[in-house]
Amino acid sequence: MYRFMPLVLLLAACATPAPDFFGAARHDVTRGGIDFVVYQRADEVEVVRMGYLSRASRAPVPQLMEAAAAEATGCRVIPDSMRTKIPGDTGVARFNLDCG
Repeated sequence: MYRFMPLVLLLAACATPAPDFFGAARHDVTRGGIDFVVYQRADEVEVVRMGYLSRASRAPVPQLMEAAAAEATGCRVIPDSMRTKIPGDTGVARFNLDCG
């Protein structure tokens, strides 16, 4: 069991997109002192927050994710398009883009 621990820790430190974003363009962005990985596929992005944040530190993260998506893609993020698999999740979110 313990011999696989280094592999588990290495994989946990990596940002991997959801399967439907495999092959998407990857951008690394830092906003508000938080690192994000942004995957863009056409007019949609998946934003992954890197690192640990306490619950009290997570309040500004949705706005920072939106800003990271706009910075990485050069597109306007469509208002209220943020979607998460778990309500209130600040680890991974998707946004729709207006790149026209």
